[in-house]
Amino acid sequence: MKRIIILLTVALAAGRVQAREATEITKKNSRLKFGVSAGVPIGEVASTNSFMLGGELKGQLMTTPHWGIGLTSGYNHFFPKDNGDHFGTVPLGAFARYYPKSSGFFVGTDVGYSFVTGPVENTGGFMVKPQLGYHNYNWNFFAFYNGVLRSADNGGNIRRWALAPLTTFVLNNAFFIRQKKRAVRYCVRPF
Repeated sequence: MKRIIILLTVALAAGRVQAREATEITKKNSRLKFGVSAGVPIGEVASTNSFMLGGELKGQLMTTPHWGIGLTSGYNHFFPKDNGDHFGTVPLGAFARYYPKSSGFFVGTDVGYSFVTGPVENTGGFMVKPQLGYHNYNWNFFAFYNGVLRSADNGGNIRRWALAPLTTFVLNNAFFIRQKKRAVRYCVRPF
């Protein structure tokens, strides 16, 4: 009986294993996005900071017509109230977005680690950034919550609500490695 169960398990597993081709990165399925964000700190940070202004850079690959994944980074500066300390965050992470249609609303999230700059007692933490937005081929506009999760000993959580418009650039084919010519050229073409 054990042999039959093992054989069935192996047969089912083998049937589910498929050879997957790597997604070829082309100008039709990749985007380079950059933009600015402005927001209001909430929670513990709101007592010492009045607002936040930041910049964002995203590299996105559309794995299917509806799903985009990629890498993200940027810088966010928190402006203090009165005589407080300025500080910033530098997020490094990955993101996923779901686009139900080629133009319209989308949902997504960024996750990763956010480094904190400024006062010595500040340290980084796990970053999460759920978002809801509207998009078309050339731009995105979205609202998001951003949390940098840290222990109370490390200064507490850094949380904010913000809005961000992003401009989309399509990577030109010259950006990608051409295996035949074995040359790498970098080029960004705005749309």
